[in-house]
Amino acid sequence: MNNVQQDIDERSNLTSLNKLELLLFRLGGDAEGNHSELYAINVFKIREIVAMPHVTPIADSHPHMLGVVNLREQIIPVINLPAVVGCIPVAGLKLLLITEFARTTQAFAVEAVEEIVRLEWTSVLPGDKTASGALVTSIAKVDGDVPNTRLAQVLDVESILRQLHSSEEPDVDADTMGAPLNLPEGQVILAADDSVIARALIENALQAMGAKYVMTNSGKQAWDKLEAIDIAAKKEGKTARDKVALVLSDLEMPEMDGFTLTRNIKQDSRFSTIPVIIHSSLSGAANENHVNGVGADAYIAKFVPIELAALLRKTLAKNTTPQKRG
Repeated sequence: MNNVQQDIDERSNLTSLNKLELLLFRLGGDAEGNHSELYAINVFKIREIVAMPHVTPIADSHPHMLGVVNLREQIIPVINLPAVVGCIPVAGLKLLLITEFARTTQAFAVEAVEEIVRLEWTSVLPGDKTASGALVTSIAKVDGDVPNTRLAQVLDVESILRQLHSSEEPDVDADTMGAPLNLPEGQVILAADDSVIARALIENALQAMGAKYVMTNSGKQAWDKLEAIDIAAKKEGKTARDKVALVLSDLEMPEMDGFTLTRNIKQDSRFSTIPVIIHSSLSGAANENHVNGVGADAYIAKFVPIELAALLRKTLAKNTTPQKRG
């Protein structure tokens, strides 16, 4: 029991150490059955792993949808992950990864599960620094910074879901997003997200609200941008707070996660008054408690643009400071 509790405590503390755990799995090889590569997903998104049960096909569903399963009286859609990625399972689809994120539950069929590894986010390279495709957010150096380390492709499962359900996407335009944000002159919203799909949705939402913004691909890029903004602001006799109205950050990001980014902002006197909203697909009380613990001003689930717009207005209104008059 003590070992179990210790494991739970260590896992809970990962967010304070800029670390993560990845589940490594395989999907099969290429058309010749070769090159069975390692893929990964954040353990925080995994509810459980089960042996492949009977799957009921659904009429007129997406080609990559295998159907649905009844797991403890819950009907869960099953996605053929090798088909999505372009792999051919050699041993067949043996396991289901049951995942919970972005307010949804779904199962990803895989060929085999390898292990769970614990890494620092600094061992995860952003997709824009690699030759990664749209379905891969980053490349993890599984064995750390050692020669010939194994590499795992961290899949953008949010992008995969959006591709499968693109017809259900809500409209994001000026009519649906409401009145413009009307940021003070010279201020921007600084956003950070490593998902191509999430960045596109954020940009569409901010554009629909008429807000100026700066988009970055990771917590590290956002932090570097904040420091650059602070240096430029000082040359004008201003502060970073005069230039940045709000920071909107994902949690799972290579090099520096959203927990660490938020903690750095709130513990630095240059930036501590800038409001931070966490915008993440990771849900649940534990993650929200961690978000509160690092000092974020608010938390909201991804992919609900109208709710995001409402929270942006509320947070900005609460943190607006009167403009100085000459």
